[in-house]
Amino acid sequence: MNEPVLDKFLRYVKIDTQSNEESESYPSTSKQLNLLNLLVEELKILGLKDARIDKYGYVMGTVPSNVQHKVPAVGFIAHVDTSPSASGENVKPQVIKYQGGDVVLPGDKSIVITESENPELKHCIGKTIITSDGTTLLGADNKAGIAIIMTAVQQLLNNPKIPHGDIKIGFTPDEEIGAGTKYFDLKSFGADFAYTVDGDTAGELNKETFSANSATITVHGRNIHPGFAKNIMVNSIRAMADIIIRTPKDMAPETTEGYEPYIHPHILKGEEEKTTLNFLFRDFKTEGLDKQKKILEKIIEEVKPLHPKTRIVLEIKESYRNMREGVDKDPRVTEYLWEATKRSGLEPRWIPIRGGTDGSRLTAMGLPCPNIFTGGKNFHGKTEWASLDGMEKSIETVVNLVQVWAEKSKK
Repeated sequence: MNEPVLDKFLRYVKIDTQSNEESESYPSTSKQLNLLNLLVEELKILGLKDARIDKYGYVMGTVPSNVQHKVPAVGFIAHVDTSPSASGENVKPQVIKYQGGDVVLPGDKSIVITESENPELKHCIGKTIITSDGTTLLGADNKAGIAIIMTAVQQLLNNPKIPHGDIKIGFTPDEEIGAGTKYFDLKSFGADFAYTVDGDTAGELNKETFSANSATITVHGRNIHPGFAKNIMVNSIRAMADIIIRTPKDMAPETTEGYEPYIHPHILKGEEEKTTLNFLFRDFKTEGLDKQKKILEKIIEEVKPLHPKTRIVLEIKESYRNMREGVDKDPRVTEYLWEATKRSGLEPRWIPIRGGTDGSRLTAMGLPCPNIFTGGKNFHGKTEWASLDGMEKSIETVVNLVQVWAEKSKK
């Protein structure tokens, strides 16, 4: 198990763990258990006597404290699943000594990681990056986080002079489909504070996420053979098209950044009889989600007179909430992370997550849980890549962080 983080990462990304949002099982795909079962065995080999996997697939374990004074138990969490947005099967990782310029991926030369879209690449010249071959995603989200945590555990156990309290390790399934903490047992996990290792560029730290809802518009029409359709057929697709064209273009993911909210139509299914459109609502201010609902309600009211024979239904479901309020209740959880990152030789910066993590729900459940960088970029797509230097700096930050907690708790 004394292997470098790169070797761990390359092993993990070759295991297909793609989740499935249409599944009714948990985990949503059984193949996630291939990695989860491997991880629990590796934790046992490393010496975690309480390493275990429960009936839902959650892997947990403890690196015991090696100091005499009381230190809050600190957890580190990563998810094993990869996004349903691109295949994670038969990943062929490419280890590249980056020399500048665009990176053309060998498995599909139409897939290019460009300098213009990836300004972080300029910091990687002369260093190692990892990509897929262009036919799949890479899986750095979140197998980089897994490799970072496992390597940090390995380093701490190999160097018992590094002071730390109890360290709780957790690996979860189904984060990518919003179900990563659905059955997560906080009491069994046993942490007082935790950190997801699921972020981006080295030095970027996250203590706030979007608040999120999902919405579904269903248009009900009536189908009949098109040869006899006059004055009878009610084509739900046409009504949905009029809804889509009215969604605000200045509130789309592709036109917004930073703290700007968005309404994102992302799954469309339909035929004449019935058409459904799924939306993502995202806003850092939770009250903004109600404004987004009203926008869709207004659009529906505009479209109804154009298609009076249709029936249009809007459904809203809560997804997750901004972690900021919960994290701010105890400033130590972020102050100590900032200090640990500085000790790693980086200039830390708080960046809002234009998405969510397991930490969003865990914070809402009562476990404050900011997010630590992994060195990965372009998640969920074939141009995903990871910086080896970023992963190594993340390991250094994790090791520094448990020391900071031990040091500050002694005073």
